Amino acid sequence: MIKIIKKKINMSDELKAKINWSCKFNKKSYQIIEGCLRIVEHTNLAYVEPHKVIINNQLYLFFNEQKYFYIGNLKKKIPIADLSEYIARH
Repeated sequence: MIKIIKKKINMSDELKAKINWSCKFNKKSYQIIEGCLRIVEHTNLAYVEPHKVIINNQLYLFFNEQKYFYIGNLKKKIPIADLSEYIARH
């Protein structure tokens, strides 16, 4: 039987501050769901699940220490410097 171990990953304070500032600047409420590390026991397989942030019923995905965020899935990446502008437009 395959066993998957799930370990919580805390969102960095810097990333939380950027999200908080962008949402408050645009007067938007948000919800943060912190990501996790999923490890398949007895293998070298692991998956880093991104931090999920829901802003205006839209899903944003973030990874610690990255310069980009993603919208809905990992196909569309946007520089984190443009987060406030993106939130304002959508």
